[in-house]
Amino acid sequence: MKKIQILVVDDHTLFRRGLIALLSQASDFEVVGEAGDAIEALRLCATLKPDVILLDNHLPGASGIQSLPDIFHASPDSTVIMLTVSEDEEDLIRALQNGAQGYLLKTSEKDDLLFGIRKAFDGESVISKEMTHKLVSAFKSNAKKDEKSKATSLASSLSPRELDAVRLIATGASNKEIARQLGIAETTVKIHVQHILRKLNLSSRVQVAVFASAEGIGL
Repeated sequence: MKKIQILVVDDHTLFRRGLIALLSQASDFEVVGEAGDAIEALRLCATLKPDVILLDNHLPGASGIQSLPDIFHASPDSTVIMLTVSEDEEDLIRALQNGAQGYLLKTSEKDDLLFGIRKAFDGESVISKEMTHKLVSAFKSNAKKDEKSKATSLASSLSPRELDAVRLIATGASNKEIARQLGIAETTVKIHVQHILRKLNLSSRVQVAVFASAEGIGL
């Protein structure tokens, strides 16, 4: 079985080494590199093309969030999970808007962290439970009328079945769960998700869930 290759990016050496030791205990993980700043992280992303990048936000020079566009340019297929102490909702929103697949706090339990990495690698969104209410409230309070109009127009481009999928994505359902509830094949769900992301001009399921919440698209 192919292991999930992980790059750890954090400027605190002690935390970084401890995290690597923890990840190394999992038989399906392989830590392929570590970096203490954004410049080294970009270099390793370009050469290693890791499956998952655990990225701290508070780095020397450019922050983790500021580095996201360059990271995805260097390694487009990598999944990025912010692993940070910041509970600031602005950091959360900016990270998701820039393509992060998850936002986990460093206070997460070991099992929650490992589960979150696996879930994100499988294409699911992962956000620490302490941050989920901030995610919804921030998007609702910051939505402007012109953005609302544009979003409503985008939503109207979705087919009824795609809207069904959006509603289920907003609940955190996996592709397998969506397939079961809609009575369709999992491969069909994946196609629907691809169409949804393209039509809404979004890059992750997290952003789809946020969009659904902001637009009141629910079950």
